[in-house]
Amino acid sequence: MTEISRYAAFTLDPAGGNPAGVVLDAAGLDDARMQEIAAEVGYSETAFVTGRDGDRFRVRYFSPLAEVPFCGHATVATAVALGPGEHVFTTNAGAVPVRVDDSGTATLTSVDPHVGELPAADLAALLAALRWPAGDLDPELPPRVAFAGAYHPIIAVTSRARLADLDYDVPALKALMTEREWTTIQLVFRAGPESFDVRNPFPVGGVYEDPATGAAAAAFGGYLRDLKLVPADATLALRQGDDQGRPSRITVRLDPTVSGVQVSGPAVPIS
Repeated sequence: MTEISRYAAFTLDPAGGNPAGVVLDAAGLDDARMQEIAAEVGYSETAFVTGRDGDRFRVRYFSPLAEVPFCGHATVATAVALGPGEHVFTTNAGAVPVRVDDSGTATLTSVDPHVGELPAADLAALLAALRWPAGDLDPELPPRVAFAGAYHPIIAVTSRARLADLDYDVPALKALMTEREWTTIQLVFRAGPESFDVRNPFPVGGVYEDPATGAAAAAFGGYLRDLKLVPADATLALRQGDDQGRPSRITVRLDPTVSGVQVSGPAVPIS
């Protein structure tokens, strides 16, 4: 019988953060069964460890509707479930080192990020699906598409109230994201020089919104570094999930000597 653990990531409270399913021994599961389990669990992602070679683990991630190349919060949850130490996850997006300390906090280092333009037509379609006017966009944080294992458009607004008002057209946004192969949309309000409130619609995964999105946090860190919007050695605080009643706190570190983006947070079991 397959053993499925459940963890809340980027929180110390099992009722907060983003829940993730974790299957530490999935070597005997085929794709169809992993997809079934992810749908049964119902969280935004379930991580499956399908192989191990020393401290290297082959890990795959399934949402209730589809496999995704990389998931940050399920990486944190899986690493904490494995225990303290240095691990390397071989994901569909590449190798992701993860360090877990004795307190149960995991730090992953993303694959190399990159940032591209968001075409005007895509931005217009995205804003229409979000039902947000272009006048609410923050000119200091221009729209882009960022990658650090998965693709995430980044849309920043000048008002926290606008960020709180999330009532998007689910079919329209899902169709656009599917066509463009976007995983979530990173919606951002800059609360301070290195402090941000974020939200992440995830209709392509069968989830209205993610309470914590580590992959998008890594992509956002790469975006800020690429556009030189924060210092090269910044430590960023991301608040997510508050509008859903599942507060999540994500730490993003930029190290000028490391090409990847570091994302940190704890995880705790859900009974």
